Amino acid sequence: MDKYINKLNFDFQINQKILNLISQIDLYKGKWNSIEKQENIYLKELRKIATIESVGSSTRIEGGTLTDKEIEELLNDIKITKLKTRDEQEVVGYYDTLEIIYENYDNIKLSENYIKQLHQNLLRYSDKDTRHRGEYKSLSNKVVANYPGGIQKVIFNTTEVHLVNNEMNDIISWTNTQFENKEIHPLIIVANLVCEFLSIHPFQDGNGRLSRLLTTLVLLQKDYLFIQYVSFENLIEKTKKEYYQALMEGQKNRNKENESISKWILYFLDKLNVLTQSLDAKYDVFKSKGGYLNERQKEIKEYLKKNQPLKISDLGKKFENININTIKKDLQYLKKEQIIKSIGKGKGTVYIIDEEK
Repeated sequence: MDKYINKLNFDFQINQKILNLISQIDLYKGKWNSIEKQENIYLKELRKIATIESVGSSTRIEGGTLTDKEIEELLNDIKITKLKTRDEQEVVGYYDTLEIIYENYDNIKLSENYIKQLHQNLLRYSDKDTRHRGEYKSLSNKVVANYPGGIQKVIFNTTEVHLVNNEMNDIISWTNTQFENKEIHPLIIVANLVCEFLSIHPFQDGNGRLSRLLTTLVLLQKDYLFIQYVSFENLIEKTKKEYYQALMEGQKNRNKENESISKWILYFLDKLNVLTQSLDAKYDVFKSKGGYLNERQKEIKEYLKKNQPLKISDLGKKFENININTIKKDLQYLKKEQIIKSIGKGKGTVYIIDEEK
């Protein structure tokens, strides 16, 4: 298995960059996991937004055309029997597989069988892929970049069909062994796994999408819980040229003594670090705006902010078109979410904005 270690031998300057990025990511990991343990009120909405972005970006990278808004509308009213277009089929397949990973990552082993199951699920609605889903490729394929206007560019050639089984077994075995040994940082191991998976391109179709799903799966398994609340796929879509260049650079000397994936490792870590900064900013915005509130709750919050302290009866007079019981429920929700505070008891209770939130 020395071939993997060989391409991870970087010069001093690159190693310093890698160490710096890893330290920043791990620092944020600890900070975010503390937030996660508090069952924070904003996580549900952040994950919902990230999921839509991930589904949209990952399918568009491979040539899909649906916008995030169209995807959100589709997922809000999924009717499997009406998934007539390939775009719709791929979107729902990606969404389903991502949700499986979110809910079961602790129980999904990094093995060929599980990877094949994820591939099967990813393409389960795609009519075109019925014959080959869940099975390694039977024909040679290439990594192709899709650009606007239908332009395609070959990024690199991939592992030949007869070598796929051995190479997949090798990389999965090596990855699991390294995780157990704990001699190499897990982020380096994950980045190498993703690069190797894309180089092998083990399935006839869906490799790009599955590589991004595997990234999320293994990062979650290694306790990088923030990855489900911000979209790595979306950042890859925005930096697609850089993404492909990093992969191409790593392919130049594949399986040779001078093989190196330093540019890919730096791309992977740099973008992961950018994600932590993006999530930090989004989280702060959610806190300042009171998280995920419906329009009625936002109106109550804003009115309370300008006219506090207020009693339920005061709000009832202001919002005559809203049932008083609904207002009470909204106040209970806002209080539960720590957006407002109550002072006093019974009819004398007044509500104020929690200035700390």
